[in-house]
Amino acid sequence: MPIITPSDLATNIYPEIITEITRTDNTITTRAIDTAIQEAKMYLARFDLVQLFGAGITPPAVRDEYLKSLVKDLACWHLLRLSNVGIDYAAYRTAYEDAIGSLKNIMTGQAQPQGWPYADTTGEETPEGDSISWSSNPKRNNYY
Repeated sequence: MPIITPSDLATNIYPEIITEITRTDNTITTRAIDTAIQEAKMYLARFDLVQLFGAGITPPAVRDEYLKSLVKDLACWHLLRLSNVGIDYAAYRTAYEDAIGSLKNIMTGQAQPQGWPYADTTGEETPEGDSISWSSNPKRNNYY
C-alpha cells in the first residue's frame, strides 16, 4: 500500500478534474503517484524508505502528513503535465518546485524532519586489511 492513494489527491485537485485529465483511466493516476514516490525516494535515500513509504502491501510505519503533502504535490505535477484542464498551471509548478526544494533541504541536512528513521548502516562491511600505502613525487631541485 503506497503512502498516498488516488483518492488522497482530492485535497490538491478536484476529483472531476482528475477524471477529465485521465479520462477515467485510474492507471494514469497510479503511474503519476508511483513516479512521485520514486522521485521523493531519490532525495530521501539516507532515511529508512520502507518505514517512510511502505513496501508492496505493507503500509508505511511512519505516518507523516508533511511527507504525504510533498508526495501529493509531486504527483499532481506529474498528473497535470498530461493536460491542463482549467487549472492554474503556474501555481502547481510552483508547488512542485517548492516540494523539490524541501526534499533537497532534507537531503542536505538543512532540514531535519521529526520522527523519520534513518537507514540502518550498521550491517555495511568495511574493507579487509589494515595496511595503508602512500607515495609522492620525486623531490625537485630547481635552481635559478
